[in-house]
Amino acid sequence: MAPPKRKESRTTSTPFASSGGRATLVTSAGRPAPTLVTSAGRPAATLVASAGRPAPTLGSPAGGGSSLIGKKAGSKVVVVTGAASFLGSNLVGLLEEDPRVRRIVAIDVKPPGTAQRKTRFYEVDFTAVAAEARLSEILSAERADTLVHLAFTSSPTHATAHAHELESVGTRHVLVAARHADVGKVVMWSQTMLYGAHPSNPNFLTERHPLRAPAKEPWFGDKIEAENEVAHFAEQNPRAVVTVLRTAPILGPTVHNFLTRWLARRMVPVAMGFDPLVQFLHEVDAIAAFKLAIDRDHPGVYNIVGDGVLPLSTVIKLAGRLAVPIPHPVARRMGAVLWLAQLAEAPPTFLHYLRFLCVADGSKARDKLGFRPAYTTREAVLDFTSAQRLRDVKLLTQEAV
Repeated sequence: MAPPKRKESRTTSTPFASSGGRATLVTSAGRPAPTLVTSAGRPAATLVASAGRPAPTLGSPAGGGSSLIGKKAGSKVVVVTGAASFLGSNLVGLLEEDPRVRRIVAIDVKPPGTAQRKTRFYEVDFTAVAAEARLSEILSAERADTLVHLAFTSSPTHATAHAHELESVGTRHVLVAARHADVGKVVMWSQTMLYGAHPSNPNFLTERHPLRAPAKEPWFGDKIEAENEVAHFAEQNPRAVVTVLRTAPILGPTVHNFLTRWLARRMVPVAMGFDPLVQFLHEVDAIAAFKLAIDRDHPGVYNIVGDGVLPLSTVIKLAGRLAVPIPHPVARRMGAVLWLAQLAEAPPTFLHYLRFLCVADGSKARDKLGFRPAYTTREAVLDFTSAQRLRDVKLLTQEAV
């Protein structure tokens, strides 16, 4: 069989690990951190973290990464789906700097802005009829040994049919292709929000807790179906290393999602009479966690969360915003109208997260995967706030994805 045609990436953007002399975002402590790529796919300003300790070097796994000694240089072929997304672009940039990685296969509808000499880009629409055959052809031709599946929407969308084809059906296509190509490792992105926000939730939700987010809401339902698909794949392929990373809501200076849009409002709507504890994951730690899962073989499901929790009211104060309490019956009706009018960041089912606890336990990831976040929930909020203040006065722009 002739190898599939591919599109070589010609971009010359500086990869994640280098700063290239870009402008620095000044946050609360003034220490430099690694360069990120914005969610629009372009290199962002250099991050400056909020605590008075050295920023993490993301070229190494969090928590004291694996040593290069004894490892064959340039032996890995890593496939990244959703490569043009925020997580995908930054992960490609990290992999470009890793001498253990021989080739990166980037799959998306557009090339990642961080692609360099190691990266081969293939344009694949996961919603297309021939997506499964195309993916099988690519994975077999490239002899991939690791697949990182990041092709998921980071925010709710009104295009629910397209999102279903991308996430639920698209995940099935990816896993069938991985089985046909005999891929040895699969790493998939999921989210702790899938546990659901309920008054009966314990203080910390472990990986054994069922996924109780409202499946009737497409944004949750499609991701739960994707988790079911990968669990079935792991059962049918016991020799493969299958790792699922459930990240807490990602927050930071450059990431752009429904959470950052909600906190960017001058007046932030909240549920009257409720002030739940919340947790976030700094964008730098999110990318480091996926790099760690690539470097180490630890099958299973892991909650990837930042240290500490904060009351929602404290988050809004730290962000410099004004909380506007709304009675729940009014909020639900108003939220439904605003969502239909495309004036709200999320549908009304997300109001549960403004009322009830949904905090995950990250001890398994710390003990088994070796993941230790460099940033706390509070520091993630502070870094977001510092960048948002620049956006408020038009000194920094951020495009939607």
